[in-house]
Amino acid sequence: MGCLVSAMRLSRRNLLQIAAGAVVLSAVPRFASAQGYPTRPVRIVVGFPPGAPVDRISRVLGEKLSAKWGQPVVVENRPGATGNIGVEIVARADPDGHTLLFTPPTVVINPLLNTKLPFDASKLTPVTVIASFPNVLVVHPKVSAASVQELIALVKNNPDGLNYASSGNGSTAHLTAELFKLKAGGLKITHVPYKGGGPLMTAMLAGEADMLFFTPDAVLPYIRAGRLKALAVLSERRIAALPDVPAMGETFPGFVSITWWGVLAPPKMPMPIAERLSGTIAETLKQPDVAKHLADVSADPIGNRPAEMAIFLKEETERWGRVIRSADVKSD
Repeated sequence: MGCLVSAMRLSRRNLLQIAAGAVVLSAVPRFASAQGYPTRPVRIVVGFPPGAPVDRISRVLGEKLSAKWGQPVVVENRPGATGNIGVEIVARADPDGHTLLFTPPTVVINPLLNTKLPFDASKLTPVTVIASFPNVLVVHPKVSAASVQELIALVKNNPDGLNYASSGNGSTAHLTAELFKLKAGGLKITHVPYKGGGPLMTAMLAGEADMLFFTPDAVLPYIRAGRLKALAVLSERRIAALPDVPAMGETFPGFVSITWWGVLAPPKMPMPIAERLSGTIAETLKQPDVAKHLADVSADPIGNRPAEMAIFLKEETERWGRVIRSADVKSD
């Protein structure tokens, strides 16, 4: 019996050693592939048309990565379904790091509006948040309000008398306006969705729309020209581009609405590759010309690590999920 027990212990010890060795050996190719990554051209999928802000930034990044890696980096525009077509392409791609998704917040918002998408965006591998910037509340000059408090009073005295524009149902502009209405005690403001940023800005400048919650790169030129009035930046603190414009956090502590750009990869991509990608992108963001490009659109470079991006995505999902449920927002 003693010999049998000893033999069983020895066999178990040998099995554990073999298993441990197998784990080490299986990790070697993954580590090696991360060290040598990339081994061929890299495709960055953008789910929006050429010329959109997210597309322009992706091309700046692609050029820098191509120069650093000595491999072509190709930006592939696959617009449609508010970015969902691009997300699906990446969700089904091989998880070897040679297909990446460059995306704005739609990758978080769309699944909250439509639970029957043909992919699970939550399974994508986080890589890094490139940059972020707070949205801005602007009104047409015909609107008499000169502050957030005055705007709230104006709406309360004239329910449904004002409208706000958005680039579509479920867009950040739409959800931010709904968040504002909730924070201010349930304001009644009519939603007027437009098909994209171009028609939206045309309507704002013509006075067809009264207010808009939008990105600084789109509204700054018109604010400086006096064609739109900025009432608040939608963050806790003021921004350098609009130093005299109060932060929404000064009126509603904790009110945050940001636009961001991030890089994600297919599900189950090895973490060593994600970490290597994240580190390389973070270094690229420090280059003076890249930093200036971001500063020109009032964006703050981030370049965080995959685990940090995962936490950020969870926070964004919770933030907009609460708004969608509270305002009963439905997909088109």
